Amino acid sequence: MSERATMIHPAIESLLDKVDSKFSLVSLAAKRGRQINSYFSQLGEGLGAIVPPQVASVSRKPLSIALEEIAANKITFVRTEEAEASNT
Repeated sequence: MSERATMIHPAIESLLDKVDSKFSLVSLAAKRGRQINSYFSQLGEGLGAIVPPQVASVSRKPLSIALEEIAANKITFVRTEEAEASNT
């Protein structure tokens, strides 16, 4: 039996392999989604201070673009030593 097609692309399971937890995935995607949204907002102003999307996407939604960037290893998550120290 073939795998059932879903609306979610890229698959959540493949995205979870890129980070250490669901919380990290949500935080990373939300932060990058806000950056992409800011990039599209300032396009007409000519500021150029924000990094544009790193993947060619048919999606117009910043969060979907951010998830595609994570799946393509364009955006990575690295836990800092400060964050680890504050958790202990």
